[in-house]
Amino acid sequence: MIRLTSDPCHLTFIPPTNMHDTQGFIYNITTQVSWAIHDEWLQWLKDEYTTEIMATKCFNSFRILRLHEIDDAEGPTYATQFFATSKALYNSYIQLHSSAIRQKAYTKWGNQFMSFHSIMEIVQ
Repeated sequence: MIRLTSDPCHLTFIPPTNMHDTQGFIYNITTQVSWAIHDEWLQWLKDEYTTEIMATKCFNSFRILRLHEIDDAEGPTYATQFFATSKALYNSYIQLHSSAIRQKAYTKWGNQFMSFHSIMEIVQ
């Protein structure tokens, strides 16, 4: 983690305190959402979507981030990151749960959002 000091150009490194910060995998979902549904979608993301994914027990934590310094004329972009302690747990999620959970999102929101998914290994 990096923390800003009183001087915004001076950064301080803070060693990780959570296990998921030093090993494992991050399942990243980057989503651009239409302004027309933004507020309702964000609440759904927080209350339902992440809860359902965490209930699979394939991930031990998650975080939601909003991207900045990108074109958001058609809507804001978010990254939702789920932390898995092993590639096997991530694979289990993809094989057993991913399709049904994605379909629920498309059924609810239609073409008012666009997502891409990636998997990243934590190396340090």
